[in-house]
Amino acid sequence: MSVFEGFRFRRVTSPIHRLDPRVKFIYVLVMFVVAVIFTQFFPLVVLFFLQVPFVVAAGVRKEWLRSLRGAVFLVTMIFVFNFVFGYFYRTYSGAALLEYSLSMALRFLVLVESFSVFFLTTSPDHLSLALEQSRVPYEFTFAFTTAVRFVPVLAEEAQTIMDAQKARGLELERGNFLKRVRNYIPILIPLIVSAIRRSLELAEAMESRGWGATKKRTNLYVLRMHAGDVVLIAMSIVLLVVGVYVHLYVAVPSLSEFLPPLPF
Repeated sequence: MSVFEGFRFRRVTSPIHRLDPRVKFIYVLVMFVVAVIFTQFFPLVVLFFLQVPFVVAAGVRKEWLRSLRGAVFLVTMIFVFNFVFGYFYRTYSGAALLEYSLSMALRFLVLVESFSVFFLTTSPDHLSLALEQSRVPYEFTFAFTTAVRFVPVLAEEAQTIMDAQKARGLELERGNFLKRVRNYIPILIPLIVSAIRRSLELAEAMESRGWGATKKRTNLYVLRMHAGDVVLIAMSIVLLVVGVYVHLYVAVPSLSEFLPPLPF
């Protein structure tokens, strides 16, 4: 469940936290686009380490590392599936297959890293305000920010239920695959009941506060861009232009060039 720690906002005073959420989202989209257009290993390594200064400046290293550690299982599955299917269907062979599988796993890690930094440094209140100022209907804004708030809460509650069931003698890791799936039923049922209870409490709270009574809402704060936001927009544009240029016109070295011939 530690991967969901990347969705929990950390209230820290840092230059990254003070940036406009809209600008940070543009940066995340640029990272997404650049990561998708590359299938080579080395550009994705550069993208991965390019975001480390943002993490250090934001002061969220522990939470960021925890979210990456939680994504290791999915990263491993992506590598294994690409490697196995590439081997049997002969899409790639030898070192090229190894590089492609590593690149797909690293691409997913870069995306997790980007969105983790975004949610760790962006308050749900500011995110909601940014969506409203971007002319997104408030109903969609409220639904999205509520989901962002509840994902870490449900993950933490699932971990609490798992610990409680283990204390009662439930063994989650024993047996074959089907047995392990059935072992998670005592986890899912209380979690679903708790989620339904939370949704009903939220609905009652919204109704008691007159949610939707007025169409023209006002806000106490208004987001405005500052010098740091302009710098990040410029960096994002430069990153996008350089990424597209390298993809189209530069011969990126392949990892297979540095590896000995592999027997597959």
